[in-house]
Amino acid sequence: MSRMADLELNIIELLEEGMKPHAVATQLSIPLEMVYDTIQAWEEGFDKYDDSMDGDFDSGMASAGFGTDEDYGYYGDE
Repeated sequence: MSRMADLELNIIELLEEGMKPHAVATQLSIPLEMVYDTIQAWEEGFDKYDDSMDGDFDSGMASAGFGTDEDYGYYGDE
């Protein structure tokens, strides 16, 4: 992992432990703005979560290149 990614994880972990942004910046010797930028990016990441591929069998097979039965002309026992 890169140094920036490690730093971002450290910031998030410290915030989750209950530290205030100012204390995080002081402990990690980084600008307070960097802590706030990490908080903003972290919160925006939650808003962009795409659960269309949520791990169910059909979406997993579709992402692996296999279509559904209907894609291959099978519509169940009719």
